[in-house]
Amino acid sequence: MIGVSKLYCGAVEAADVLRYGRQSSRLPSHLLQFSADKRPVVVWNVTRRCNLKCLHCYAQAGAAAATDELTLTEGLALLDDLKAFGVPVVLFSGGEPLMHPDLLTLVARTVELGMRAVISTNGTLISQGVAEKLNKLGLSYVGISLDGTEAVHDRFRGQPGAFAAALAGIRQCQAVGLKVGLRFTINRMNFTEIPAIFDLIEEYQIPRVCFYHLVYSGRGSRLIAEALSHAETRQVVDLILDRTKNLFDRGYPKEVLTVDNHADGPYIYLRLVQEHSPRANQVLELLKMNEGNNSGRGIGCVSWDGEVYADQFWRHCSFGNVRQRPFSEIWTDLSNPLMAQLKDKKNYVQGRCATCRWLPVCGGNFRVRAEALTGNLWAPDPACYLTDAEIA
Repeated sequence: MIGVSKLYCGAVEAADVLRYGRQSSRLPSHLLQFSADKRPVVVWNVTRRCNLKCLHCYAQAGAAAATDELTLTEGLALLDDLKAFGVPVVLFSGGEPLMHPDLLTLVARTVELGMRAVISTNGTLISQGVAEKLNKLGLSYVGISLDGTEAVHDRFRGQPGAFAAALAGIRQCQAVGLKVGLRFTINRMNFTEIPAIFDLIEEYQIPRVCFYHLVYSGRGSRLIAEALSHAETRQVVDLILDRTKNLFDRGYPKEVLTVDNHADGPYIYLRLVQEHSPRANQVLELLKMNEGNNSGRGIGCVSWDGEVYADQFWRHCSFGNVRQRPFSEIWTDLSNPLMAQLKDKKNYVQGRCATCRWLPVCGGNFRVRAEALTGNLWAPDPACYLTDAEIA
């Protein structure tokens, strides 16, 4: 994640990392990306079942639950292992996690163990009762996906009324004091909706929004032709920076992040340099601490069937199954060549990535995107929009 509000608008000072220390157990959620110990945030796709059928779903979720989903006993054992391993955050996803019959029990156990529990949801199933229960359990955050305004969102979600139901879910979370934010996946079919998303977070007083660059995985693999050009991506990032700064300048600060393209970090730094910002050097230090993409290191994924992946998008390459070995053992087993390489992928990237001056702060960007387009997981990420002059 690249914190636009933090880096570009100074919402969090560089000294905060030193003030808290860099151990994940001591860091608040907005600084976890700077932890030195790098225990992974774990995305747990608790179910493949979903009430919608989104065009870009990396999990290729559907109406029926998978027959091999982890049992409640297996899930609780997984959480115990994650706690013992030092995992700071468990993100419950799907499919639609609210369709899992034991989600509340799993959230309760996560919080009881002292880990932060968050969910990623389409928001349509958040009734008043559900919101109240989640809040009472101590859930830290609800991320609700929106792909644009009503017509665009409903088209992406394959269900008329999905937009209205998601907004209702947002209101229910706000009514009980549960922190809620938006998730938006950028592509050619909806990037013109970004201004409307900024209008929405201001109108509804939504404190957080994450803009995800498209990753070619699952049904999202069919949208490669809808990926933005490099010029379009630069325009979008500039727009996000401008709209975020406008909010701050008018006294309406929001937490704004971009996700899944670590070229955004150097791009923000270069823009600050161009603007002669006195904060540019502080931002560069934060980017060095962040270290860029952390697939297989600072983020990991457990699927509904117990398979362990480098991240939630890299679902064709499993490192093992928690039914046979604990997650902690799988994650630290460097006898798997790919796992060992991902722990320090800067030594393996090829092409322009290998000689890029931003490699220490980008981490080689998204390997799964490079593999999807070229067949070579160490090839340059095709979504990197920095010019040869900017990386020289």
